This record gives sequence, C-alpha cells and structure tokens, in this order.
Amino acid sequence: MGYLISLGVGFGVGLLYWLLKVQSPAPPLIALAGLLGMVLGEHAIPVVKAQIFTPGATVQSAPPSSASSAKKPLAPGTAKEGG
Repeated sequence: MGYLISLGVGFGVGLLYWLLKVQSPAPPLIALAGLLGMVLGEHAIPVVKAQIFTPGATVQSAPPSSASSAKKPLAPGTAKEGG
C-alpha cells in the first residue's frame, strides 16, 4: 500500500513540476523547499490529530441559586455584621 501512495504522490509532484515549468531534477532551492514541506507535513499530522481528537476540558457550572438565598454584595468600606 505504501508503494501505491508513494507512486501517487510522486505523480502529483511530477504534475506540479510540469505546471510550474520546473525541470526535473529540480533546482536545489526548489528541492529543499519541497523536502521542508514534506518534513513539516509529516510532523503536522500528529499535532492536528491530537488537537482534534483530544477531549476538551469540560466547563462546570454552579447550580442555580434561588432568589431567597441570594445575598447583596458588600459595599466598599462596610463591615460585615454578624455574631
């Protein structure tokens, strides 16, 4: 299966060279850019998979409070009374 994928990708690159009018073998700068793209693509796939398939953090919400238990916030400079 790997050979078929390699053949298909090589065919695609050959078409790209033909469209860009680049001779094969490619000039060194174009060849190095292609190799860099392959390396980045190879390392990007696991990163993207980890971002997509890692379950995200769940958001926990507090239970709704009733109106009778709601307290007003203290105004600045006032002391809480109680005893």
